[in-house]
Amino acid sequence: MGSSAPTQSAIRDPKSAIPRFALAAALYIAFAVYLYYPHFGGFSGAQWLFAVNACIAALGGYLLSRRWVAGFTGSLLAGAIYGFAPFTLGLARFHPAAGLLAASVPWLFAPAVFLERKRGKWIGISLLLLPFAVILLFFYLSAGAEWRLFAVPLGAEVKPSDLAGFIAPLVLARRGTALMGLYHVPVAALAVGMVMVWKARRYNILVVLAAGLLLAFSKSLVGADKIAWLGVSPILWLSIPLLWCAVLCGIGLQGLLEAGFADRKWILAAAVILCTLAIVTLFLAARYFQVLFGLAGDYARLFVETAKMYLLGAVAAGILFLMARQKLRVQWLRWAILCTALGVDIILGARYVIDSIL
Repeated sequence: MGSSAPTQSAIRDPKSAIPRFALAAALYIAFAVYLYYPHFGGFSGAQWLFAVNACIAALGGYLLSRRWVAGFTGSLLAGAIYGFAPFTLGLARFHPAAGLLAASVPWLFAPAVFLERKRGKWIGISLLLLPFAVILLFFYLSAGAEWRLFAVPLGAEVKPSDLAGFIAPLVLARRGTALMGLYHVPVAALAVGMVMVWKARRYNILVVLAAGLLLAFSKSLVGADKIAWLGVSPILWLSIPLLWCAVLCGIGLQGLLEAGFADRKWILAAAVILCTLAIVTLFLAARYFQVLFGLAGDYARLFVETAKMYLLGAVAAGILFLMARQKLRVQWLRWAILCTALGVDIILGARYVIDSIL
């Protein structure tokens, strides 16, 4: 996208950065309280970290995305997409320390991202290894004789079929498998963000994302039987690619907010992607409704709800396309349309994931 390429540094005014960070923190805390409040009565001890982990992860995603996303809205949604993603919330199935480790990943990437400009490219590239090293160290120390803590089972496996979570994350949440995906409406923003990063030649983002995916799927690809690759549960490796997917969503959302007449084809492409996914999920719903005696009726209804979210996003993208085609740059209206679609998707999706787990 021509005029919407990621900026070299989105944090230009430190005076405005602190109030915005505080506002983002307040919004994330309020959302976490809304989501977890019905379950507070059953929390004890370290379980209170479930809500804290979501806020820490969201704030880390927000801070990291500020490196490329100039607007507050894009960064705010990027943080929410990671901090309250099905994957991050789904770690409540395991020990709270697993969620804390996933929440720390964006903060561990921050030195590489923000020191690259001041200290040089190679310093930044070297620091990109820090999160990988910390994850390895965490599992090495926690499995030692002193702690004997296995936050996530080492025998867990991430399979290629789990990639379906990018299409229907709520269905996989019900099945109890690895919760990949970033809800529904953000899928189009993810595609736009990837295009923008590719055109801006920010290949390091895509390389780190690919490395995280490779580590997550290495056990199923290599066939390492019951032994987790490098002594780390493959599920925790997913935190790296899903974090960068959330950052790409923030970049793509900002691009959609600022897209002009020349970029209308990308908005149309986003609408087409969401329409296609809506049709696919409706087809899957019809197939599940046909199962004998309606035994798969719950899954069918989830696919219907999934299709509704995709249609909501497609309508929002379609309105943005018409606005761009007519050269209407009404930023507040674009903001309202996108935030409404994303907000409904994330709020309903996050509530369902938490209620399914806790």
